Amino acid sequence: MRSSGVLMHISSLPSPYGIGTMGKAARKFADFLKKAGQKYWQILPVCPTSYGDSPYQSFSSFAGNPYFIDLEALCEDKLLTKKECESYPWGTNPRYVDYGVLYESRYPLLKKAYARFRKHTPSDFLEFCDKESEWLDDYALFMALKDAHGGDSWFLWEPELKTRKKRALDKARADYAEDICFYQMLQYLFYRQWRSLKAYVNDLGIEIIGDVPIYVAGDSADVWANPRQFYLDKELNPIDVAGCPPDVFSVDGQLWGNPLFRWDVMKKDGYRWWIKRIGAVCELYDVVRIDHFRGFDSYYAIPGKDETARNGEWRKGPGIELFHAIEEAIGRPNIIVEDLGFLTPSVVELVKQTGYPGMKILQFGFGDTPQNAYLPHNYDKNCVVYTGTHDNETVLSWYEGTDSKTRKYAKAYMNLSKKEGIHWGVMRTAWNSVAELAIMPMQDILGLGDEGRMNTPSTLGGNWEWRALAQDFTGKLAHTLHRYTKMSNRLPMELAEKQEQTKVKKADGLKKDGRPKKA
Repeated sequence: MRSSGVLMHISSLPSPYGIGTMGKAARKFADFLKKAGQKYWQILPVCPTSYGDSPYQSFSSFAGNPYFIDLEALCEDKLLTKKECESYPWGTNPRYVDYGVLYESRYPLLKKAYARFRKHTPSDFLEFCDKESEWLDDYALFMALKDAHGGDSWFLWEPELKTRKKRALDKARADYAEDICFYQMLQYLFYRQWRSLKAYVNDLGIEIIGDVPIYVAGDSADVWANPRQFYLDKELNPIDVAGCPPDVFSVDGQLWGNPLFRWDVMKKDGYRWWIKRIGAVCELYDVVRIDHFRGFDSYYAIPGKDETARNGEWRKGPGIELFHAIEEAIGRPNIIVEDLGFLTPSVVELVKQTGYPGMKILQFGFGDTPQNAYLPHNYDKNCVVYTGTHDNETVLSWYEGTDSKTRKYAKAYMNLSKKEGIHWGVMRTAWNSVAELAIMPMQDILGLGDEGRMNTPSTLGGNWEWRALAQDFTGKLAHTLHRYTKMSNRLPMELAEKQEQTKVKKADGLKKDGRPKKA
C-alpha cells in the first residue's frame, strides 16, 4: 500500500541538554507525524558514535548510543537531579550539536547516575545483562579498556589484550569491574528507554525505519572480539579496507578505512555473525535499511597501508546466499536496500533476487537524459523515493546551486513555482510517483537551505550536527503535510478509512459520532 514517512535522526530532536534524546520531544515528534498522516519515521543508526561523531562509525554494531539516553527520564528515576543536569554546559546554539562539549558533559553526569544506580540496582538489570551477554560482555569490557588506555584504539593495546589472551581478559574483568558495570548500565538504560519510545510510536500506528551500515569500524568491539571474521594479518592489522574507487567527484576515490569481511570464513560458519546482526536490528526497528547494499554483490578492496583509494580492486561478495541464510534462520526481514551509485547488472540482479525495495533519489534525476533511472516516470512500484538522504544537500540548496540547464529541466518537469514553494513542489513530485513508499527529510519539509545539511561525505567536521527546535513542528505544518499526503493517496489505511467515514456521515446529515444533527 502507498505510504509516506519522514527522515529525521534522534540527534536532531529538540532537547535542553545538547542533543536529541528518547524522551518527551521524541514522543511529541511522533505525535506530529501522526497528525501529518505519516506512517514511517526513519532514523540513522543508533549505535555509539566514535571519532568523527558519525553514526556509521561505531564502537559496536549492537550497542545503543548513550547520548540518546534522556536525562529528564533519569531525573524522574531519581538517578539525577535537574540542578545537576543544568550545571553542565551543553553548547551555545540549540540548532546544532556541539559534540566536544557534549562528550565533556554527558559522561561525568552519567557517572553520577551510575553511583545512584549501584545503590538501588533495578531487579531486571542482571536479567538484561544475561540476555544480551553475547555482545554486551565484549562491548562493556572493550569500552572499559579503551578508557583505561586513554581512548587508544585496541590495535595499540598491549599484545595480551589485543589478542584476547584469557588470563589477561580475566584480570581486566576483575580490575575494571566497576567500569564494565557502568557501560552495562548505559546499555540497560538505553534499551529500556528505546523500548518505551518504540512502543509509544507503534501505538500511534507509526513504524520506525532504522539504518544498518554494511561495514563496522576497525576500532570496535565487533572486530576486536571477532578478528577471524575480518581481513586482518597476524598482527591483527587490516590487510585490506573498504572504500570507493576514483570518479568524477573524487580523483583519489573514498578511503573509508573499515576492515573488510572474510566472506569465506563467514560462509563456513553459516554467516552466523550477520544473522545475529540482522536479527538484532530487526528487533530494534520495524523496517531495516541496509546501507551500501552493492557491497554484498561486489566490494572495493584497498590495500590497508594505502593513503588513497586509487589502488583498490573489485572483489566478489556473498551474493544471494547470505540472504537465503538470514531468511532461513530468522524469517524474511522487512528490508530496504540502499542501491545507489554505479550499479552493475549483477548488482541489479541481486536486488531483484532478494525482492527488497531499492531507493530512488529525486535530486539525481535531472543531470542527463529522460532515461535517467531516478526520474519518476522510470520507477517501478517496489521502491522507496527520497528527495535526498542524509548525505545530500537539502532540496532548496540543490536547486539553487545547480546549473541553469538542470534547474530549467527540473522546474519544467516538476512544475515548480515559488508560490507553492520549490521544496513543496519537489516533494509533491516524489509523493505523486508510483513508488510504494516516499520518505522526505525533515529539513526539506521545513524548507531549509544549506544550514540544514546533515552530512557532506568525505569531509571531517561540521557533520551530523543539525537539530530542529520545538517550534518547528507547528499545527500548520502538520496540516500542510497531511494535505499533500492525502492528495497522493499515501495516508495510512486506518486514517484514510476514518476520514472517509466522517465524510459519509457529514453527507448523511450526521455528526462525527454518528448522531443526527439538529434540524
